[in-house]
Amino acid sequence: MKVNLTEDAIGKRLDQYLVQIIEDTSRTDVQNRIKEGLITVNGNIVKPNYKIRADDIIESEERELIDSEIKPENLNLDIIYEDDDVAVVYKPKGMVVHPAAGHNSGTFVNGLMYQLETLSGINGELRPGIVHRIDKDTSGLLMVAKNDVAHRDLSEQLQNKTVDRKYVALVHGIIPHNKGTIDAPIGRNPKERQEMAVVDNGKDAITHFNVIERFDDYTLVECILETGRTHQIRVHMNYIGYPIVGDPKYGQKTTFKTNGQLLHAGTVGFIHPTTKEHLVFKSDLPVEFTEVLNELR
Repeated sequence: MKVNLTEDAIGKRLDQYLVQIIEDTSRTDVQNRIKEGLITVNGNIVKPNYKIRADDIIESEERELIDSEIKPENLNLDIIYEDDDVAVVYKPKGMVVHPAAGHNSGTFVNGLMYQLETLSGINGELRPGIVHRIDKDTSGLLMVAKNDVAHRDLSEQLQNKTVDRKYVALVHGIIPHNKGTIDAPIGRNPKERQEMAVVDNGKDAITHFNVIERFDDYTLVECILETGRTHQIRVHMNYIGYPIVGDPKYGQKTTFKTNGQLLHAGTVGFIHPTTKEHLVFKSDLPVEFTEVLNELR
């Protein structure tokens, strides 16, 4: 993968710059990858303290985990629905969806491998069965493909925007209107490469929202995804001035103990790949989220 250089990259140490723009990594991991030749400059292996130049071509490869490193683990995942083709599974808050450098265990995939006999292989050995993702600190429902035919079908439904994905979020501020649509492109934040932002050259991103309940200084909303960009709801709600409570990247300081953003993927609906039946699944808000709402009420 070619690394796109921003103007502030020139003259910086290679390891310092890359740790800012590569997600889920550390400086030690970046330095090790440079030494192993997984990260190269102009096709050459360089030292971590290499100073970046304007015309450098930097390429980064993911470190492939070997099969033995991805082990099934009994994480007691809550399987809401399962048949021969698909499953709908609840991902708790604080759990990473799939293994990557730095966290090879305790992920949603580790749990799936223990509890489901078969998983699709289209997304590679690190993401078996994974059709779509939600952030580590977002709780809620995920569709899981148990074979490649189902995976292709569900992926196509996502591309065609026919999958129902509804989230519940608590945001700062009182939204005066009952519903709205945010249509604003999302891409990497040029000033902070580990964040996403609304940018002119970003990918199309559309979020619809409905107000559920208003409190003093807060609003509970239902957000409906039309597209599925990284951090989409978090970025969009912040963009219109109502950031999600507890969001460490895009939010404001809060006195509530939230351990991350109060955002819950409460509803997922899709056409079953084989039976063609329209299925809809819902899950309750996690206890932590409910306790905050009770305190506000």
